[in-house]
Amino acid sequence: MHLESCWCVLCGELNESAEHLFLSCRVAQLIWEEISKWCRISGNTWKLEHHRDRTEVEATPVISMAGNGDDKLHIAMFPWLAFGHLLPFLQLAKLMASKGHKISFISTPRNIDRLPKIPQPLTHLITFIQINLPKLQTLPENAESTRDLPINKGFVGSPETLMGCYDDPAPLEQSLKRPKWVSFESEVRPTAFQVARLQESSSASEENVSDVYRLGATVSGCDAVVVRSCFDFEPDWLNLLKKLYKKPIVPAGLLPAVVNDAGDGCWPEMKQWLDMHPKGSVVYIAFGTETKPNQYELTQLALGLELSGLPFFWVLIEGSSDDEVVVLPKGFEDRTRGRGVVCKVWVPQFKIVSHDSVGGLLIHSGMSSVVEGLQLGKPLVLLPFVLDQGLIASYLVEKKMACMVHRDDVDGSFTPESVADSLSLVMVSEDGKMYREKAKEMMSLFGDINVQDKRGSE
Repeated sequence: MHLESCWCVLCGELNESAEHLFLSCRVAQLIWEEISKWCRISGNTWKLEHHRDRTEVEATPVISMAGNGDDKLHIAMFPWLAFGHLLPFLQLAKLMASKGHKISFISTPRNIDRLPKIPQPLTHLITFIQINLPKLQTLPENAESTRDLPINKGFVGSPETLMGCYDDPAPLEQSLKRPKWVSFESEVRPTAFQVARLQESSSASEENVSDVYRLGATVSGCDAVVVRSCFDFEPDWLNLLKKLYKKPIVPAGLLPAVVNDAGDGCWPEMKQWLDMHPKGSVVYIAFGTETKPNQYELTQLALGLELSGLPFFWVLIEGSSDDEVVVLPKGFEDRTRGRGVVCKVWVPQFKIVSHDSVGGLLIHSGMSSVVEGLQLGKPLVLLPFVLDQGLIASYLVEKKMACMVHRDDVDGSFTPESVADSLSLVMVSEDGKMYREKAKEMMSLFGDINVQDKRGSE
């Protein structure tokens, strides 16, 4: 098979910054050089154009995707530099490689080093290609993913931009209503707090690379869109996306996680602690690699966990470039010693959540954590913070797949009582039995790799 045209947007800018133009040109050159090494290219002419608001690389080669004349592909993958996105891309790479396709997985050295090892049967099909990012004064030293950045430097852009609409974002009041282009009944919508936080991060600095703008422009220029979903999970929204984008939408499935035995040096100690607790009694708390609660949010969370009286395993990781240093409430760790663990290093999340003692999750609504929880039949308590997390949480609540911590719609504040009440409801209350039963029911959709493979290709 052949790819007759390749087009990508590498950098979206709101000014004519020479520094960012250099970054775009250099990254484009590096990517093209590396892809040329791994694919047979004919007619390899390409051009780079810098427009007022974005930099584009347009190439018109013919790439022999297999090199053998058969029907196998050679696919170049260049994931967005957020670690929470690198892992699902790697899952997709392994899924495609299991079908015999070759994958060139492009990222920075530190990001590649952080990834789990490839299963031995697939190592000859997946090649990691390292590209060093040019140094910029606006980026912290050694920053290679958004986990190394404050939120306002990692994510800039509005939902309108994501859809390929580059006009000014809609007023706040309009953003809180169901959009006119949603033709079916749904309660999925953001709160005023979520819209305000997105707009705040979007307008933080005109010199930041606009990842959301880049994504919207890429969608506008591509031939098809592959999404991490399946029609059994959200049929109406996938059909709507196809209508809005006016191009094919290809569901890749929900990409359920698999256990990885490599590099889990701390697992024996963690397992020993989990083994001490009864089945279904422990709450696992984590907010992904990108979401970082501020001091107010962290305090309310900690006091809510303490108030709940439930055993907990809390993964609290701060980025290397956080603007604000946050600390746990004074005496919290002493008061919860024995029934709670606060872990400040990377953990094998899937192994922990798989343990019988874990009865539920308190998470940020990141899609990877949602999939991991439901594929294992664990009920979810959601506390969304930024970006699409609020919409994901709203959809799961609408479908009775999860419970959301009550927050003030305007300022996003929440209380220790709201955290404790939500945890008690989902974990132990008779009134929350429906969440536990729904989570078990969802295992057949979220947890069966063979079902995902089939339904993702429909």
